[in-house]
Amino acid sequence: MNTRGINAPALVLSVLLAALSVLVAVLGRDTIGLVAYGLPILILLAAILMPISLQMAQQWEKAVVLRLGKLHSISGPGLFVIIPFIDQVTSWIDQRIQVTGFDAGSALTKDTVPTNVDAILFWQVHDTERAALEITDYRDAILRVAQTSLREMIGSSLLSTLLSDRKVADQLLTETIGRKTAEWGVSAISVEIRDVAIPVQLQDAMSRQAQAEREKEARVILGSAEEEVAHKFLDAANIYASNPVALQLRAMNIIYETTKERGTTILLPTSMVDSMNVGGILGMAAAAASSANAAT
Repeated sequence: MNTRGINAPALVLSVLLAALSVLVAVLGRDTIGLVAYGLPILILLAAILMPISLQMAQQWEKAVVLRLGKLHSISGPGLFVIIPFIDQVTSWIDQRIQVTGFDAGSALTKDTVPTNVDAILFWQVHDTERAALEITDYRDAILRVAQTSLREMIGSSLLSTLLSDRKVADQLLTETIGRKTAEWGVSAISVEIRDVAIPVQLQDAMSRQAQAEREKEARVILGSAEEEVAHKFLDAANIYASNPVALQLRAMNIIYETTKERGTTILLPTSMVDSMNVGGILGMAAAAASSANAAT
């Protein structure tokens, strides 16, 4: 007898029937025949069988009822009646979304790297009859299928893919597991990979490789910057070579920038002052200003 469906309403009815049996027996003690003996016994028997006959499934449950060994009905949720000793509730199927954690143990990736992947599977029974009749233990079967599918996926994937494209791996596992469990009335809703564990020695090697790649990228960027600066200097040198006045103005600007701070004294060689030809520069500037005024 399956006692999982025994419930408070059935127990209350059983107690009431037992009390009614006693009352009928007391009231009919002065009589003879069916009223005195048979009716109280029938009521008492109904009280005893009531908890077995009146079953109750929760809102999220379905009950598989067999009658004389054959499928009779899928009952629930709520109260339902079975015939004692003829009907039997063999399975209570939980139709809520279930969560199963699983891992691959130690498996080799496509590039022969030992790794262990830890994941969780969200699944739900969508066909109660098939889940109860097509397989012995669908919970254990789901776990085994998930582990096998995960190992197959690891064996066909590169370690870099597992580490960088987890969403793709999740989708692939969901489709693979769902295709295998659909025959049992179970749907794979989603798979989420929680962790990809690799050996410590390999972690150190990958860390050094990443550091070397970052250093290489930094050197390339620095070299590109140096090349760009060199081109700028070359362009400036060509301009100064073709226009000595620009070079002299630049020299004077450098002197001005260095003497902006108070209390600074700059000593310049006479040859450098002469090379600047300050008078000539001022004259050229005045001539340029006059030309501009005449043009306007």
